[in-house]
Amino acid sequence: MTQRMTAEEWSVADEPSIAEALLAWYDRHHRRLPWRMPPDLIRQGRRPDPYRVWLSEIMLQQTTVGAVKPYFEKFLERWPTVEALAAAETDDVMKAWAGLGYYSRARNLKKCAEAVVELHGGKFPDTEARLKDLPGIGDYTAAAIAAIAFNSPAAVVDGNVERVITRLRAIETPLPAAKPEIRAVVENLLPDARPGDFAQAMMDLGATICTPRRPSCILCPVAKDCAARALKAQERFPIKAPKADKPLRQGAAFIAVRSDGAVLLRQRPEKGLLGGMTEVPTSAWTARQDGERDISAAPFPGSWKSCGAVTHVFTHFALNLFVFRAEVPAIEAPAGHWWSRPAELHGEALPTVMKKAIEAAIPGATKARRP
Repeated sequence: MTQRMTAEEWSVADEPSIAEALLAWYDRHHRRLPWRMPPDLIRQGRRPDPYRVWLSEIMLQQTTVGAVKPYFEKFLERWPTVEALAAAETDDVMKAWAGLGYYSRARNLKKCAEAVVELHGGKFPDTEARLKDLPGIGDYTAAAIAAIAFNSPAAVVDGNVERVITRLRAIETPLPAAKPEIRAVVENLLPDARPGDFAQAMMDLGATICTPRRPSCILCPVAKDCAARALKAQERFPIKAPKADKPLRQGAAFIAVRSDGAVLLRQRPEKGLLGGMTEVPTSAWTARQDGERDISAAPFPGSWKSCGAVTHVFTHFALNLFVFRAEVPAIEAPAGHWWSRPAELHGEALPTVMKKAIEAAIPGATKARRP
């Protein structure tokens, strides 16, 4: 009768065989993504476009592949090169980004493109250290670009990889404290050949097979080496430290509608939450304090009527906005504000929370209109 290996014995399993099995699986089952170069072309000596790799990695931070695809294609059509993006107007970039969230990424995207053009002649640096000198590129993104675009032996660890590794080695240390341990395992597994494909194979395995719930272990190319599977405890990993409850903030949003349907908008300050994005007038809520919840905070006197409330969850807090609407005559916009006509509203740099507020007052207003 065959004896099962213990979790400790799995920790010294044959790492080269794991990489080989994973790459063989990736060659057959890789996801086809608009920013990815297929592995058969990689093996022929082709290299991915660093601009596409960088753009996709920035967009994929805290966002799903499904949400990113249309944004990536839209950006690439409008700004096909890093030089084109560097020359773009910041407002245009913010408008194109609207809806992807985490808007500091969009500001850093523009700054990074400018730095690549001005400091590097339009060519991305090919090492992790030099990549991290660019705006908006941290440890993970630098490793991903170095591995995928330049085939450097960089350990790429995202959420999918964390899940795969904690299960593969049955790592008991809770996240985020386990991150150094996970990275060390990835470094040991990293093959000399095709490190970029290996990184993407790990991501694909986590996204399609080693999923958070009900992983498809029967289809996994490294199932025989998985300590969590041997323990029949796949869904126990990764172990996560308890999360603190998010505070709930309160505020008010004011939808002023002109007789021609135009909506009053303004720009948020460049620094801080939703920096540089477009909003309707609101009360002075922040991540740390509530704002007024009634018409006392309205931008001007008017017949403000309640349209209910909308809720939006940010990374560190939730926000409940009470929405008010007023019909106003054709008045000049207050300083720092402007009127956006119905045909233009969907193209404004409105974050999701502001779209929710406008939709509560004017259903369908932020949707693209057919010509």
